[in-house]
This record gives sequence, structure tokens and C-alpha cells, in this order.
Amino acid sequence: MSIEDLFRPLTVRSLTVPNRFAMAPMTRQASPGGVPGVDVAEYYRRRAAGGVGLIITEGVRLADPAAGYPASIPTIAGDDVLAGWTRVVDAVHQEGSTIAAQLWHQGAERNDSDGVVTVSPSGIDGLGKPKGRALERDELGQVAEHFADAAASARELGFDAVELHGAHGYLLDEFLWEKTNLRTDEYGGSLAARTRFPGEVIAAVRAAVGQDYPIIFRFSQWKGTDYAASIADDPDQLKDLLAPLVAAGVDVFHPSTRRHYVPAFPGADSELSLAGWTKKVTGSPVIAVGSVGLQTQFRSETPGQVIEPESADRLVAHFDAGEFDIAALGRALLADPAWVNRLRNGTLDGFTGYEPEKALAALT
Repeated sequence: MSIEDLFRPLTVRSLTVPNRFAMAPMTRQASPGGVPGVDVAEYYRRRAAGGVGLIITEGVRLADPAAGYPASIPTIAGDDVLAGWTRVVDAVHQEGSTIAAQLWHQGAERNDSDGVVTVSPSGIDGLGKPKGRALERDELGQVAEHFADAAASARELGFDAVELHGAHGYLLDEFLWEKTNLRTDEYGGSLAARTRFPGEVIAAVRAAVGQDYPIIFRFSQWKGTDYAASIADDPDQLKDLLAPLVAAGVDVFHPSTRRHYVPAFPGADSELSLAGWTKKVTGSPVIAVGSVGLQTQFRSETPGQVIEPESADRLVAHFDAGEFDIAALGRALLADPAWVNRLRNGTLDGFTGYEPEKALAALT
């Protein structure tokens, strides 16, 4: 085992990532009117220059007004917006990195303070409370088209891949999770039925971008409203969940966890993580995420807890065991944009951990 193993390239369709590190998507709300400015380009450029092989952007709102809010979250429609993303893509490419656009529909978790009615599978939010309205069956194709149009725009702009946000209780995840999908038509009920609409979105995106363009799908067990949530209770259910998405066109899975190293199904395997199980049941490349580089879980319940660096040995061991193909970093890159380069050159010992002041400065 060697840290150098994490610096080998990975090729998926037309995408070649120069190493096995990604920047995880983190919402910033720093694009007034949805337009990513020069500061956004610089934000991503710094992480690319710091050694990250694949940048995954913050969530990008679809063109449908019901897809996301506030307006300071970037979109991917309009001349000014497209020019802004061109700057971002060019800046990342100039540093030798690659970049994927994460496409995001917030569903019932959308902030509706602007008066726009939220839409979701069943008109309920992650707490089971009524919110907005349920999507009509004949509206689902329009939503899939919005995803497809955004993906086509991303490819035209020079993004190297797209990621579909199907995690954390947002729209696509609301279809997957039985607590937010109470539909009685062919899009609700069994797990196979609940995967139908996400599969149709993936198929629409595949048709829009062609066969050589990578599609990443992010999913999660946990939700923003329920850390203990589960959409797959065992490896067989996980396989049933993901197989239709592979058939629809997913190339890479990005299973979001709060701690990437925690066993997903201890009754079946006392050590294998969700990333490891995802790779095992699909055979697809996998991005591991969740406190990578840090000795704590995402959103720790302990106020003021000191967040220490993760042992590189554990990360290398999990990679060597074949549990993941790429490791995505979030907070570690906010505190230190050069984290990846410092890991490679052996200077991470001086890293003092996550510091809120540094993170806030990085977000602005």
C-alpha cells in the first residue's frame, strides 16, 4: 500500500481524472442572480491548483423555477450564466484538473419563501408534513427534460461530466425513499417502482449527452431531516436500488455518507462501507465521501468538537481493499485548498484541522 496509488489516473468514458481525489459539492449561495462570477472561478481554480483531480460543483439549479431557491444558487441557463461557467471550466482546466456539474432539483426541501409552490412525489417533505403539491404524472417528463437540457448545456460548456443529485432528501431521492414517495401509480410502492422516475431522468440525460459522456449519480441513506433514514436495508435491496440506474446510464456512483469508513450493513459484513458495497453490487466506479481527511462525521452533534486530520493510512487501506475509486473531500478542502498536494508531498502533518474562520473565508 502506498499513497502514490491514490495518484494514478482513472478513465471513465471520455473522462480521465488525473488522480483519485475529488472536491465534494458544497452549496455556497455566492452567485447573485444565479450567475457564477469571477470569484467563483477563482474558488474552484484554487482547489484544482491544490491537486484535486475532479471538481464537482455546488448544486446547479435547473431552469424550472420550482427546482431551486434562493437565486444566489447558480443556474445553468442564460447568456451571463453560461459565460460565468465558461470562466469556471477554463480556470479548472488550466490547472490540469477536470470538472463535473452537479444538477439539482430540491423538490419539497426547496425554500418556498418566494411564493413558488414546491413539487415532489407526494406533496410531503422529509418530516412527513404536507408541503407544496405532488407532481402530476404528465409533468414527470418535463422534469426529466429540464435535467437533460441542463446536462446538454454542461457538455457544450466543456464540463467533463455531470452528476445528478439523488441524495439527502431532494427530488430524485424523494422518489427513492418510501417515506416521501406515497404514490399509488407506477412510480410508487415497491422499490422497483420508486426507482422508475430517477431511471427515466438518467435515460433522458444519457440521450442528451451521448454515449461517451460520464454520468455520476449521488445517492444517500441519510436525509437532511433524518440521519437514520434508509432506502436499502441490506445488500440485496441496495443491488435492486442501483441496478436499474446502471441500466439507465449511470457510469459512476457517489454514495454520500457522514463517515466514509463506517460499515453499511454490519450484519452482512462487519467492515465494508457503503462505497464498498456499492462497488461490489454494481461493478461501477465509486466515489467515497463523508469526513474524508477528518476524524469526525459530517455535522457533528457535539458543539465545539475539535476536528482532527484523518490517518492517511486508513484511506489508503480502504482504497487498496477496492472499496472506492475516488475519495471526495469537503471541509478539508475548505480549510486547506492544497490538501491533496500536501498529502502527496508529505506536509500534511502541519495541518491543524478544520477551522470555521478559514472555511467561512473560503466560501466568500
